[in-house]
Amino acid sequence: MRSTTGRVTLSGVAVRYGSSTALSGVSLTLEPGVTGLLGPNGAGKTTLLSTLATATGPDTGTLSVLGHDPLTPAGRRAVRRRLGYLPQNPGLPAHFTAFEFIDYVGILKEISDRDTRRAEARRVLEEVGLTADRGRRIRKLSGGMRQRVGLAAALVGDPELLILDEPTVGLDPEQRLRFRELVAGLGEGRTVLLSTHQTEDVAALCHQVVVLDRGAVRFQGTPAELALLARDRVWSGAERAPGAVAAWRTGVGAVRNIGDPPQGATPLEPTIEDGYLLLLDGERTREGTA
Repeated sequence: MRSTTGRVTLSGVAVRYGSSTALSGVSLTLEPGVTGLLGPNGAGKTTLLSTLATATGPDTGTLSVLGHDPLTPAGRRAVRRRLGYLPQNPGLPAHFTAFEFIDYVGILKEISDRDTRRAEARRVLEEVGLTADRGRRIRKLSGGMRQRVGLAAALVGDPELLILDEPTVGLDPEQRLRFRELVAGLGEGRTVLLSTHQTEDVAALCHQVVVLDRGAVRFQGTPAELALLARDRVWSGAERAPGAVAAWRTGVGAVRNIGDPPQGATPLEPTIEDGYLLLLDGERTREGTA
């Protein structure tokens, strides 16, 4: 039975591995729709995903996933029955056909009736556009098709919470657009957490975005609000400006500068990427002078 809110909340969640802190007092709320998770390598994104997927338990803090406490055995079982998880490297069995693998996932999801399970396999393979290829061995599928098989596996049982870890890595532009179209539809009526390095995917898909850095939440808001962090701090010039946080020559020959503009500079419309870069640079500057 689908929950009434699909809400996920974390309060003061910390995860440590020995002397290393992966998450430090993370508090956030996820609502139905697509939320983008941004952050540099080592920010703690994978630990956050595995915590929400009940694979990792926090050392301190509390969390509620779809109205259940995953720190209790009963709550953990309830969450897992309503969860779909696509890891960055799903490790699909190459000798299975797409249909055989999804049928096997149905067994793991406790769909015991064979006809019901196979109907579910056909449903999710159709949803990701693999009906015509369901009888092919996974090893013979393209990278984009294998990603869709992984997504189909995550959709078995019609989960309320869908966690996607870098789902577009290795996909060509057309495959990424197709995958983006799929994810947009999946965000209607369920909670989707999309971890990605692709800011353009966040701009296109997400109603909110969370930025994680060094185990802590640095930002939570809309993509537009993240872009506004760079308002009046992006401008075009003939050369890289001294002290710019980032600068690059664009296809029209001008240099796009991000940072503190010189007097008289004409500001450009900021993007999510601009706001993200300035946010992380500001956090590092503050910590360096603390």
